[in-house]
Order: sequence, then C-alpha cells, then structure tokens
Amino acid sequence: MTNKLELVGWFMVAATLIVVANAGTYTVGDELGWTIPPLGDIAYKTWAAKEDFEIADTIIFNWNGTHNVVQVTKENYDACTSTNALSPIQTTSPASFIVNSTESYFICTVGNHCSMGQKVTISTGSSAPTLKSGALMAILPALLFALLSLV
Repeated sequence: MTNKLELVGWFMVAATLIVVANAGTYTVGDELGWTIPPLGDIAYKTWAAKEDFEIADTIIFNWNGTHNVVQVTKENYDACTSTNALSPIQTTSPASFIVNSTESYFICTVGNHCSMGQKVTISTGSSAPTLKSGALMAILPALLFALLSLV
C-alpha cells in the first residue's frame, strides 16, 4: 500500500512541476518595448488583448532611455500614480514580474509617460494556471501509468 501512495505522491509532484514549467514568458509590447507609445495607450491595450496570460507567467519590460516600471492598483493605474505601489519601482531594464492575480496593472512613473500611454493591464483567463495542450500530452502517459499501477 505504501508503494502505491508513494507513486501517487510522486505523480502529484510531477504534475505540479509540469504546470510551473509550463508558465509563459511575455515581453511587453514585443518589438515596441516599454516606451511612450506613439499613439497613446492603444498600443499596449492591443498588445495585451492578443496574448493569453495565465497566473505564474513572467512579464518582461525592456526599455532604452529613461523609463521605469511599477505594479500598482487599478485606481493608481487610472490616476497614473505610484502611491502605495504593489511592488518596488524597477529602474533597470529588463525588469520582470510574475503574474499573481487575474488583473495586474503596470505604469511608468517618469514624468508624464503614464498619461501619454506608457501603462499596461495584464488580464488572465483564470485564477489558476492551466495545462496547455503540450503539457497535457506530456502528463497523460504518467497518469495512465499511475492508474494502472494502482490496480
């Protein structure tokens, strides 16, 4: 009986590792990078809308010149202020953040950069990481083996 319980335990550990390893990495703005967008905040809204973010994904901010990035509340995002920020202001590029909620808000606090559109909202599809098809296919043989071993 102990061997079967150990097998189930190892299976659960493997499944957890696959989910964590499955987390995605996204570079904000892709080629645009983290900068004052030429047409205002529509650039980052459009970029974020095409991505499929999940909890545990890594968001990377790359910039040249004088910029920074900080995670803030929705209210501070709308007001373009970093009062009571949710993270320290990152002043060195690249800066990265792990998505840990269904809505995450980031702004640049340099001058009027935020009000000129240098801000982004990261919205996830769910409150927990999910298995993408590749990870699911990798875990199915282990699940089958574990179930057959229990019989």
